[in-house]
Amino acid sequence: MFSSLKNLLAAGLSVPRGQAVRYSLGAALGIAVSGVLARILVEGQISFSPLLAAPIGASAVLVFALPASPLAQPRAVIGGNMLSAFVGVVCGILIPDPLLAAAVAVGVAIFVMSLLGCLHPPGGAIALSTALAASSPTPLGFDYPFVPVGLCSVLLVVAASLYGRATGHAYPRRVTQALSPHRTSDRPPGERFGFTRTDLDQVMAQYGELLDVNHDDLDALFRKVELQAHRRLHAAIPCADIMSRDVISLFAGESAEIALARLRAHDLRTAPVVDVRGRVLGLVRRAELLAGGVRPVGQLVAPETYVVGLHTPIEAILPVLSSGAVHEALVVDEDRVLKGIITQTDLLAVLYRAHVVEAVVSAKAA
Repeated sequence: MFSSLKNLLAAGLSVPRGQAVRYSLGAALGIAVSGVLARILVEGQISFSPLLAAPIGASAVLVFALPASPLAQPRAVIGGNMLSAFVGVVCGILIPDPLLAAAVAVGVAIFVMSLLGCLHPPGGAIALSTALAASSPTPLGFDYPFVPVGLCSVLLVVAASLYGRATGHAYPRRVTQALSPHRTSDRPPGERFGFTRTDLDQVMAQYGELLDVNHDDLDALFRKVELQAHRRLHAAIPCADIMSRDVISLFAGESAEIALARLRAHDLRTAPVVDVRGRVLGLVRRAELLAGGVRPVGQLVAPETYVVGLHTPIEAILPVLSSGAVHEALVVDEDRVLKGIITQTDLLAVLYRAHVVEAVVSAKAA
């Protein structure tokens, strides 16, 4: 009994103070702006009270405090609230008993929202209050789902979007699907090993409960957990330990023709470009040099150069080099002076060596 009571009294979601202030301020501004604009749009013909339906406050909690939740996305907020209001009006008209009308309205609203992919918890409150209002001296009509519910929902979403941009927290949630760097149907290299999206979907199906989180967010979160666990379980290897130190570099002032000859002499496709003090300016590739003619190398530097420090752990550069976006990392000191270079081949060699060592240690332990 005491264990059950303890579970009931367990602490809920803990929010840092800074975030709590941001959420609270955003919700207050969102409600105020929505109410003022709604009154302006209806030319002051309706008082503040009906325009600010109570469940809109619950919607504000979701869109400002839980902006990444599927329940807080615009489709859920606008669609869920309007559909629930419509269901409440219909149930209030068709069912004479207010209590029965409210109960049916809530159940039907949840079913309809789930069916149409716009489940929104405040929708249940809207359905209930709308159905109960049917027995009042001033019952709500079929305009209620549009004004104030629909209007305030739209204005609240717009306010949340603007506030999110102003504070650096995007709303609505934008899920970007990772694509192959070569625009093929393959998943990115970093997502081909370990768990797959199919594994995640199967586990979610076995869980048997609806979780208030997007599957794509879970996928990204778990992959970061994998990387963090790898860093914790394995000693951090700094880039300085695996980099190539005898680097063939090009000077910014030499001509593309001479630089191309040097690359060919060393069978290289890419080389870093440095200034007279050895500081990295960027990378240059054969293609740029072939088209450069007598132009200085400094004018042909590729802007997408990836630069890391001597003490940067290799786990930090693994996702970048495995993505295919870049093929090498230039290692520099505090003054950005070139000290070495790490290629995808260097990383493969280190990972293979680590795998062999782990296999040997495991065999000895057995």
